[in-house]
Amino acid sequence: MEDIHFNERLRERTMKIAIDIRHLLGNQKFIAIDRPFVNQLIRSSSSVAANYRSATRGRSDAEFFSKICIVLEETDETLFWLDYLGKLQAVNETELKRVRDEVEQLVRLFSSKKKNKKEKVEGGGCNI
Repeated sequence: MEDIHFNERLRERTMKIAIDIRHLLGNQKFIAIDRPFVNQLIRSSSSVAANYRSATRGRSDAEFFSKICIVLEETDETLFWLDYLGKLQAVNETELKRVRDEVEQLVRLFSSKKKNKKEKVEGGGCNI
């Protein structure tokens, strides 16, 4: 299974980014038409944290791989909503850049974890 200390640090990072995004959005005033997008960003960012936590509690490499695919998808969606709100100029640019940089790092990290786990799972005879 995965390194316990690494997983704990990454669980903390994913929780922190969900909280940071909540603070970023909570300190802004949005017009009604933007509310659904803001809510979607909050959902996707908190889903990253929740699903990564679930992935690290997986009972097998195949289960971890399945969950990490969801985590990567939610992280990429979070990046999309950050970019979207940024293009609308609906959030503070400086804070958006800091948060976006962390989410971009997470996308790269989860992409790598997915690739490595896929190779391990497929090497073990599983069809994924």
